Amino acid sequence: MATTSFGKLTLDPARNPAVLATATWQPEALAGAVMALAAPVWDRVRRDVASGRSPADAGPFAFGVPGRAGEGGPVWTVARLADGQQGILAFHRQASPEGLPDALLRRDLSGSWGLSVFAADMDTVAALVGHLVPAGGPRALGPIARLGIGTRMSTAVWPGVWAAMGQRSFDASAIQNSVRELNLLDDLVAGAAPRVNYLFGFGRLEEGHTGSTFEGLWLAGVLSALAAGGVRRFGADADHIMVKRTPDGLERAMAVVDAARHYTFFTLDVSDVLDYAAGRTTQAADTHWRFEATVPEGTQRRELLAWHSEGRGGLPPLSAGDVGRGVAKFWRALGVLEAMAARIRRRRGDRPFDLELSIDEVPSGIAVADVLTTPEEVVFLLGEIQRRGLPVTHLAPNLGVEKGTDYRLPDGLAGLGQRTASLHRLLGEAGLMLDCHSGDDLGAATRRAIGRATGGLVHFKISPSLQLLFAEVLQAEAPEVFRFWWNDTLAYARREAQAGSELASRLLADAAGVAPSPRAMAFHLFSFATVGRRSAAGAFLNRERFYALPTAFDAAYTERVKGFLLEVAADLYGEA
Repeated sequence: MATTSFGKLTLDPARNPAVLATATWQPEALAGAVMALAAPVWDRVRRDVASGRSPADAGPFAFGVPGRAGEGGPVWTVARLADGQQGILAFHRQASPEGLPDALLRRDLSGSWGLSVFAADMDTVAALVGHLVPAGGPRALGPIARLGIGTRMSTAVWPGVWAAMGQRSFDASAIQNSVRELNLLDDLVAGAAPRVNYLFGFGRLEEGHTGSTFEGLWLAGVLSALAAGGVRRFGADADHIMVKRTPDGLERAMAVVDAARHYTFFTLDVSDVLDYAAGRTTQAADTHWRFEATVPEGTQRRELLAWHSEGRGGLPPLSAGDVGRGVAKFWRALGVLEAMAARIRRRRGDRPFDLELSIDEVPSGIAVADVLTTPEEVVFLLGEIQRRGLPVTHLAPNLGVEKGTDYRLPDGLAGLGQRTASLHRLLGEAGLMLDCHSGDDLGAATRRAIGRATGGLVHFKISPSLQLLFAEVLQAEAPEVFRFWWNDTLAYARREAQAGSELASRLLADAAGVAPSPRAMAFHLFSFATVGRRSAAGAFLNRERFYALPTAFDAAYTERVKGFLLEVAADLYGEA
């Protein structure tokens, strides 16, 4: 395979999928391969596509499941070259269909048919989906039940996802990763060093730890769905777009929106700009002081009190104390939400999108149980969403779910169920969907409790669990690669322990002398960093190891992913 340079980024695109904004990195090679095959070969491929049959391989090409752009419209298929490049082939009558983007080349075939070959770059594919197969690409689904399926291992995950969605009818955000897991392609091309966050009690965390980019993940996922054919409704979630309180926090979040402009779901994580102390205060004087400090203008304060005390739009009325606490805790975050919603609207134009306000995660050092989202807070937020005319479709409250553990708060599953049902009812009456994040470590009983509390009407997100399944299959099918991953994970944990992470020190002690296992907690929490780790110059160090695996691995992983997703769906939505 060829190593190619894109600015300061050098990589083999075939062994580093979901990075580039194109799957046609050498368009002249794709065009040459099309022209090298005789016209009768393409006539045969066209007849197969038109009849709905997947064409047999032709020369260097393999083909996906064919599609048709409406009655009398072009027929099309995704084509893949042996070097991993892809393109979209559209067969149509001699006159090229109107509204399609510029083709890489056009070739006349017999019987007044023509073949147009399109490069599989992000903007071209987005335009083609809109014209050729609007029901086959990612869509804004609105407040409907779905799974949020994090795709940390990108292309390896989707065969199992499509298989599960084909076996049982459920909707999904089937392209989903966060700013913690994805890079911006511009940063990679510029050779920018990885951005580093610090999590209290954990250690340093490099952003983009999967190695994929927002642009590359969307493109790879859409091409996978198109090639698979018959995929049920799905969306693409730019998850946990964090707005930090740093001077460039909002600017950075807007850059993510620009990169993710073709996504259909945007999750805005405003946890870092919330005033948690304001939400917990019970002293009237303190609440009033914080209210005045946040909104100094008296007329505006009176308008806010009047709006929320009247219970507009069918919402319950709030007391002055509830309004004061809500303003003090969420005011800055709501301003950020307004600015981000405006940016998304500009980038999306007239294309619909889903928008989630995420307040489920808390900064390190704050106990989850101390800042559980209350009904009054949800009512306040719903009132502000109405008052400001914000296009919010989903809200992720803090239900008491924590990363790395099953539900463990003292109120038990009964308390979780009651809290979830209460917030779900408020959101549903306002036309919004409740989101539950960090569902990976929740056991079947907990998932069922959430399913009962919401009547199955929930957006339930998982992500790291599928990467840990990848590790389990890797240990069985490619043990030498897993051993490398294990050693690299422990080395990362040692560096964080030496830098002062008590968590890393404790988990290393637990792992000492035990057999390497994906189920070891040290691996569970620290393994993610290995896949997309980059050098100071921005080059990937390890990624190719994870995308050059035996065929037996691919088949086994697909079955594990499918089985796990079907299990989660059954717990949440009931047996099919």
